Amino acid sequence: MAKASREFQVFAKPAGPACNLACHYCYYLEKERLFPAGAPLRMADELLELYIAQQIEASPGPVIRFAWHGGEPTILGLDYFRRIVAIQHRHTPAGRRVENGIQTNGTLLDDEWCRFLADQNFAVGISIDGPRELHDLHRVTRDGESAWERTMRGYELLRGHGVDCDVLCVVGAHNAASPTRVYRFLKGIGARYITFLPLVVRQPDSETGASALSVPPAAWGEFLCTIHEEWQRQDIGKVGIQIFDEAVRPALGQDHALCVFSRRCGNIPVVEHNGDFYSCDHFVDPEHLVGNIRERPLVELLESPAQRAFGRAKFTALPRYCRECPVLDMCNGGCPKNRFLITPDGEPGLNYLCEGYRRFFATLKPFVTALATLRRRQLALKEPTPEDDRRSEPRRNDPCPCGSGRKYKACCMRK
Repeated sequence: MAKASREFQVFAKPAGPACNLACHYCYYLEKERLFPAGAPLRMADELLELYIAQQIEASPGPVIRFAWHGGEPTILGLDYFRRIVAIQHRHTPAGRRVENGIQTNGTLLDDEWCRFLADQNFAVGISIDGPRELHDLHRVTRDGESAWERTMRGYELLRGHGVDCDVLCVVGAHNAASPTRVYRFLKGIGARYITFLPLVVRQPDSETGASALSVPPAAWGEFLCTIHEEWQRQDIGKVGIQIFDEAVRPALGQDHALCVFSRRCGNIPVVEHNGDFYSCDHFVDPEHLVGNIRERPLVELLESPAQRAFGRAKFTALPRYCRECPVLDMCNGGCPKNRFLITPDGEPGLNYLCEGYRRFFATLKPFVTALATLRRRQLALKEPTPEDDRRSEPRRNDPCPCGSGRKYKACCMRK
């Protein structure tokens, strides 16, 4: 089987949209309607092995990265993930290694789970929207009850077992007006790497084109600018924030690691529990169903004309207003799922979050320029060593070269 022509990361969904929570803003629960009623939402063992073998074979580099998503993947139970690791061991050739990541709501974790995640060096993302009163507004159980205590218990167990743990915070109308409160809370619980994910729920019949749950664009920009001001003043090198890392990358001559800001899409597709391959996590719909890994190998689907066209369209479809934007290299139009507004000159395709992004990235320009200048000076002064010549990439526990302040194993090594 051929290798993919580029690095990629699959969002594997072995439990499909199945979840023990019913978060009000979740865009994935409704995906259950795509599958036959009553069919199990669980990737069968033989399909699981087929998927793992195909991803290992298709991955072009020495490191094969698996990303387990949902729904809620831990709903499958710990033995299922022990089986995943065993299959990976059987199929990984000598000289290559596997890295696993999992995104979870944390509510089903216990000591046994966390020991396993630590022993197997899983990177874990856990969803926390801020202090309890903000988190509980939308992240609730199927019965509408609070999941807060179980989420925080899972988070503390992860930390207690030394698991690399990123916090994903959804930013919507419920918490966008409280940036300092949210950020200080997350710092206070020991978060060392934070992803702020803007909530945009399309609602074409509304005045803004988005539902009342969505983060207002201006509030999104204010949220980021307020947190960056505090972070720049006292937390550089202590707390990593994904969007701040991304903003710096173009000035350092680096490609974006985050698909939202990359020039093209298509490198983070979805493989569903039944083997269906979709172009993107936000485009799991019949129009973007490219094929099934039972019928066509993963590498063929990744390299297919449909997937490549999906990826190119992100940039080629940009309106002129975006192409002429002074912060285009930092944004590249944002996620295509949010491009449902009209530009000031009447062209379709403007990102709903544009107002916020433009303010944030413009505010960051002086900081980014100064940091890039400093980095170039540091590199110019650094004397090469024989060890530099022997190494093609940093060691796992080295500081990440992207400047996030995190160890390489917990940052760009996983991208």
